[in-house]
Amino acid sequence: MFNIGFAELLLVLVIAYVIVGPRDLPKVARWLARMVKRMRQLIKEVKEEIGWNELMDETQDVRRDIDQTLKEADVTQDLRDARKELNKNLGEAKKETFKKD
Repeated sequence: MFNIGFAELLLVLVIAYVIVGPRDLPKVARWLARMVKRMRQLIKEVKEEIGWNELMDETQDVRRDIDQTLKEADVTQDLRDARKELNKNLGEAKKETFKKD
């Protein structure tokens, strides 16, 4: 969540131990845990109230539609096929030209 590594966490714990003291450290840890829990609950409630999940679902649907449309609109294979056909026709035309000479 906070992208804190083990070394940073250990440093924070040592600093908290020095500042708060060993006697009050469990109280502070419980208070912090409650605050984090309340913040997570608040964020969850706000997301539910503004319809975050529905918005994300709609965004994913739009993204899938756009990807599908781009795949359908991709003309590179058609161009390759037309190029092959053109080269084939040019080759046949060259053969006919040399046959007439």
